[in-house]
Amino acid sequence: MDIQKATDLAHPPVLSLVLPCYNEQEVLPETTARLQAMLARLKANGEIADGSAIYYVDDGSRDRTWEMIHDYAERNADVCGIKLSRNRGHQNALLCGLLTAPGDILISLDADLQDDLEAIPQMIQRYREGSEIVFGVRRKRTKDTFFKRFSAESYYKFLAMMGVQIVYNHADYRLMSRRAVESLRGYDETHLFLRGLVPQLGYKGAIVEFDRAERFAGESKYPLTKMLSLAWQGVTSFSAYPLRLITGIGMMISVVSLVMAAWAVLTKLFTDNALPGWASTVIPMYFLGGVQLLSLGIIGEYVAKIFESSKKRPRFHVESLCGERFTEVTPR
Repeated sequence: MDIQKATDLAHPPVLSLVLPCYNEQEVLPETTARLQAMLARLKANGEIADGSAIYYVDDGSRDRTWEMIHDYAERNADVCGIKLSRNRGHQNALLCGLLTAPGDILISLDADLQDDLEAIPQMIQRYREGSEIVFGVRRKRTKDTFFKRFSAESYYKFLAMMGVQIVYNHADYRLMSRRAVESLRGYDETHLFLRGLVPQLGYKGAIVEFDRAERFAGESKYPLTKMLSLAWQGVTSFSAYPLRLITGIGMMISVVSLVMAAWAVLTKLFTDNALPGWASTVIPMYFLGGVQLLSLGIIGEYVAKIFESSKKRPRFHVESLCGERFTEVTPR
């Protein structure tokens, strides 16, 4: 452990809770009340320092979310708000909060109260034991539907099979030290998949298990289409395996084609069973056409990522900030 780290652990850290929000007006009152109670308890126990606060990131909400955040920030010193100029997606909003909020340690969590807040003291304890990153991992998925549970667990296994470094059953509930956050700032990736990116930072990590609750109020902002989009993002952002898979399929089809050609020649030369038919022509043609289109689609996805990354457009724009804790913060 370096001298700076030891010095930091000698005093209670300043904690920042970062919560991306998109149309969360139904749940914000309860979320704010519970988080403020948690902060007050941790301060009273000497686990965190004064200056710890809640940082809501409004991701272009269309309801009263920002209005409520602004009101909370005016009435409470431990509530701050970050408003994006438009909707940029959960991952960009979360990154914005992490790079904008101050604090010695930052914990990211959802605003819907599904993440168990009682895991926060355990995360802080792991940090004080020397971990730079603490991952909140779901203990079980009994409250999920069979389809969601099966698809999620299969996806994590699929990513691991392709060599993607990821924590099983971990989403975006995690603690990061200031050093880890500053290291994350150096990544300029356009297509974010933080649950795959953070483990690559390489700092000492730990796991805290928790039971995920039902959503307190409102509707999920992650329907099946967005979940599938995030899943595909994780595959194509961290693994070239699909491209190598195309090469393997091409080689396999070539070998099969040669075997079929040899079989056709031998049948013609040594038997009387060679009958002309459309199946031997049409089926391989459609099969190869489908494989080619699929291959072009996968290659196109990677080319599109290169194209979008080459433009180096900003991942988000901060429209406004509110709260007393932002006096010395410059958003990026």
